[in-house]
Amino acid sequence: MTLFLDSSEPHEINALFRWGVLSGVTTNPLIFARESPNADLGERVREILAVSWGDVSVELTTETEREMLEEAARYHAWDPARICIKVPMSEHGLQVVYQLAKQGIKTNVTCLMAMNQAYLAALAGATYVSIFSGRVKDMGYEVAPIIASTRNVLDREGLSAKIIVGSMRSMMDINEALEAGAHIPTITPTLLRKMVWNPRTESTIAEFNTAWRNRHAATSR
Repeated sequence: MTLFLDSSEPHEINALFRWGVLSGVTTNPLIFARESPNADLGERVREILAVSWGDVSVELTTETEREMLEEAARYHAWDPARICIKVPMSEHGLQVVYQLAKQGIKTNVTCLMAMNQAYLAALAGATYVSIFSGRVKDMGYEVAPIIASTRNVLDREGLSAKIIVGSMRSMMDINEALEAGAHIPTITPTLLRKMVWNPRTESTIAEFNTAWRNRHAATSR
């Protein structure tokens, strides 16, 4: 079990990787558009690589097999050991994943909403299969059974793909993904910081520290 950070902001990534709890970064075109609208993609990804460790997922935006393979080759060249090509689920996407897997290039098949999609991606050779929790729920379905059934099938068939669960919108989404068997929740900086905080923790620390300060003050008189 591990955690990835869903972000494209190098300063934020650097600060949160210093916690020692993260093992990779996921990005997508929407994140770049929101957080880095004017940045050069290659420069921004290199900045992310410099302040993190583990795999960094960079998503393809072209749609034909030839274009996707050419785009993947450009991204992979930025850091062959760490760049993971994020491939949207489609017929062409599966063809691309299969071709990249044969070259030993890591892939993350994204925008998955169902177990059958994740199973196909794993069979094609995906390194990661990304299930979108929030968007599954938007369709009116429970996501936990999808995560659990995907994990069961991958384990039973001996497939090496790891389940990433993204599109997290609350703490309960993270807990649900972990309990259902996700290998890797990928979460925003905001949610990661919320994982640290609990009001009872804060009040307990304050109580302990106050007691210690009062003791020190009494013995200093």
